[in-house]
Amino acid sequence: MDNNAHPPLIEMQNISKVFHTPSGDFHALKEVSVSFNRSQFTSVVGKSGSGKSTLVNMLTGIDHPTTGRVVVNGDLIHEMKEGQMSIWRGKNLGIVFQFYQLLPMLSLHENVMLPMDFAGLYDPRERPDRAMSLLQKVGLAEVANKLPGAVSGGQQQSAAIARALANDPPILIADEPTGNLDTRSAASVLEICFDLVEKGKTIIMVTHDMTLARQTDRILLLVDGKLAFTPEIKTNETSLP
Repeated sequence: MDNNAHPPLIEMQNISKVFHTPSGDFHALKEVSVSFNRSQFTSVVGKSGSGKSTLVNMLTGIDHPTTGRVVVNGDLIHEMKEGQMSIWRGKNLGIVFQFYQLLPMLSLHENVMLPMDFAGLYDPRERPDRAMSLLQKVGLAEVANKLPGAVSGGQQQSAAIARALANDPPILIADEPTGNLDTRSAASVLEICFDLVEKGKTIIMVTHDMTLARQTDRILLLVDGKLAFTPEIKTNETSLP
């Protein structure tokens, strides 16, 4: 897909974030400006405390910038009221966490249906089949009725990706999605992500794993709250600092 044919899906404009602490102000982000194109797989890397999670929280609406704007598909998201933001998030974002965050008392199938129940975007009669189709897409149809604790970590993370896709959001935010997985499971999860990007999804992944990051379309390197590296070409063709 030609990303240049469309304006950026996400624009972060001069984003700064200051946390007020008893020991003084902490500047987590310092005038960060960056755009994300449609159907692009971007990794966000940096040391602990560099601002990676804060950057992602600006996109999910979990946190708000001290100064600057975040525009997603034309929507200025931080001007929304909390109720509006919840509805917007349910339709536009899928979020995948390092520790899966599946509800342990629900089957994988029920976990994937849950976002549909919350957002009400699909007819209740369609939700079971849609959830099963998503689980099949990530290779979990045969274990759909098992509880999360009865399957492997890689399978739980794959189920979490299926859950993130439940409402067909254009954007997936993945916060260390392979950080708790063995090498083989991590490769499987990454392959699912590549397939989703091929099908038009935009993925922003926070990771400490530079080997993993080099496989994505683009790397954003954060150092002390500032962007230090933002190539626009395939990162496996680029020498990293």
